[in-house]
Amino acid sequence: MNILQINSSARAGNSYSTRLADAAVEQLRAHQPAAAITVRDLGRTPHPMLDETTLNALFTPAEARTLEQQARVALDDALIAEIQAADVLVLGVPMYNFSVPAQLKNWIDAISRVGVTFRYTEQGPEGLLKGKKAVVVQTRGGIHRNSPTDTLTPYLRTFLGFVGITDVQFVYAEGLSMGPDAERDGLAEAYAQIEQAVSA
Repeated sequence: MNILQINSSARAGNSYSTRLADAAVEQLRAHQPAAAITVRDLGRTPHPMLDETTLNALFTPAEARTLEQQARVALDDALIAEIQAADVLVLGVPMYNFSVPAQLKNWIDAISRVGVTFRYTEQGPEGLLKGKKAVVVQTRGGIHRNSPTDTLTPYLRTFLGFVGITDVQFVYAEGLSMGPDAERDGLAEAYAQIEQAVSA
């Protein structure tokens, strides 16, 4: 088993989402001790955003790219290769202002490449990252699960499904900014959910 862990918190340390993603990976290793683990921390090493320079590089035929364009595309290629090689994806995702962190959005943009991770057919779009499982650990300061303010779950489910990852388990740690008791209960519930998500 190859496990790819993506940490997206802006915090270098003391990140709930990273700690819980670590716990999910440890649970997976308990079931598969020989599993290989790749960790990409987008907070410590942010990926460049999708801008006009990047678009020009991507839409330039490979043989015609400048050295600068080749280097920029290679950064995205590395992320794509990681997720292609993964059997299980573990995402640590804090909620920032009702959305995903900017660094995670940059990762999503980087791995979304037509003809590589998805394609368009006469029947509609088809994801090409099939046969993988994802465990998405979300942390929130308030309570949002199953409410109109939970914009992350439908977004991430839609994106992952679009690239072919439909076996997705969500873990929620909520109320983390609502006092010590709520924080304790939210984390305890999340650790319990991790056990269920990994076993599912």
